Amino acid sequence: MQIMYQNVTRLCHSKSMVTVNGQFPGPRVVAREGDNLLIKVVNHVQHNISIHWHGIRQLQTGWADGPAYVTQCPIQTGQRYVYNYTIKGQRGTLFWHAHISWLRSTVYGPLIILPKKNVQYPFAKPHKEVPIIFGEWFNADTEAIIAQALQSGGGPNVSEAYTINGLPGPFYNCSKKDTFKLMVKPGKTYLLRLINAALNDELFFSIANHTLTVVEADAVYVKPFETNTILIAPGQTTNVLLKTKSQYPSAAFLMTARPYATGLGTFDNTTVAGILEYESPSNNHLNRVVSLFKPTLPALNDTSFATNFTNKLRSLASVLFPANVPQKVDKRLFFTVGLGTNPCQKNQTCQGPNGTMFAASVNNVSFTLPTTALLQSHFFGQSRGVYAPYFPSSPLHPFNYTGNPPNNTMVSNGTKVVVLPFNTSVELVMQDTSILGAESHPLHLHGFNFFVVGQGFGNYDPSKDPSNFNLVDPVERNTVGIPSGGWVAIRFLTDNPGVWFMHCHLEVHTSWGLRMAWIVLDGKLPNQKLLPPPADLPKC
Repeated sequence: MQIMYQNVTRLCHSKSMVTVNGQFPGPRVVAREGDNLLIKVVNHVQHNISIHWHGIRQLQTGWADGPAYVTQCPIQTGQRYVYNYTIKGQRGTLFWHAHISWLRSTVYGPLIILPKKNVQYPFAKPHKEVPIIFGEWFNADTEAIIAQALQSGGGPNVSEAYTINGLPGPFYNCSKKDTFKLMVKPGKTYLLRLINAALNDELFFSIANHTLTVVEADAVYVKPFETNTILIAPGQTTNVLLKTKSQYPSAAFLMTARPYATGLGTFDNTTVAGILEYESPSNNHLNRVVSLFKPTLPALNDTSFATNFTNKLRSLASVLFPANVPQKVDKRLFFTVGLGTNPCQKNQTCQGPNGTMFAASVNNVSFTLPTTALLQSHFFGQSRGVYAPYFPSSPLHPFNYTGNPPNNTMVSNGTKVVVLPFNTSVELVMQDTSILGAESHPLHLHGFNFFVVGQGFGNYDPSKDPSNFNLVDPVERNTVGIPSGGWVAIRFLTDNPGVWFMHCHLEVHTSWGLRMAWIVLDGKLPNQKLLPPPADLPKC
């Protein structure tokens, strides 16, 4: 992977931007379950870079996970690094993206893991597989946008367009020629590999007059269900089967995506469209497309649709693909997740709430990235001055989380981590807060999949809510939306030694500090220990 500048034009606006191999979106990485991948990344641009293989477990190979200043120092200009990891026990749709500042706005691409040779999907083999990756287009340089926002303390400028496979489609000015077109044959089944690589927006997606069957989420098979619309948050992937009409229709069908937005901040309220078109059975001019159908998407803030959709997601939980939900819990944690403020620097005017600076936090700790990598500090026992091992396991000052917000919205700042022994069974409840507005937060955990055992609205009630947990076939994923004004409960087993980032996948919230890290200590056996760092690991 050559990290290089490329001139790209969309919406009649040209800009030089950071890409992989000059491609936007970046190249497809295709592998099989069990493959060992060696991916050399060479940095030819002025920015530091690192690449995250989103959703890959990285068992014992935390050095290849990619988040800058967490598992590695970034790759500096003119430097290179080889990401070396093996895909163990995973198959399905994931993606890769830059994991430093906002560079993932242009540096991303599909990561497709095929089943082992001669292993079938748990559904009929599709006629064709098509990756569909959603992104965001900004006319301005995204590095300048976030730098300016962090300096002023205000909200960053929003994108000009959403994209499907890099193309905004016909609803934008000067964009008709940049439309993704999917040509299909009648009476066939297509597997669409949907990926949300947008920076800051959850998206609804639908294809006019067609039903989609959801079969996988975050590279884990689910019990198939039919829907007209899917909801997909940044960091999530969803595989759907599209069964085409049995007869050639003299029509084309729009596929559209637009945001599901629950917060109080501004957002890009536009719609990206692609076109589903049937290949004509002959060159007969009578088969011209006469009509173009458009799907109806839910309202921008349709939380009841979001809830109903996520409740339909269940693990396949079959003999071949079991759901190994931890039944007992060793460690219970309760994290509040939401926005807050930092005071304005002296002699500066700030554009955050009431002249403050926007911040975001977990348990009121807004996470400060260190200037060296956490994983190296941990591995070599040099944590002093880098991180503190006492991240609070519950809020230090409980309040009515989803009621009237407290007067004091200030956060604390620091580099604190949760340290857990190997093979600890964890139950984590994440609670949205109403501070500066309740909002859905897609939380992504590196290094693990987790089971979503429960969710609800209002404040989590530890005496009543666990009785409704699903410990039989909950969905297993790597990124979960915390319901707006509600909570979600997840369980996972710390069977992967290393330092693992957890953060909101809305990039603006991560930049404001909605992030933290877990340290999982080595186990006793050789296959339970973090391997030593590679010789070419970048230095800070």
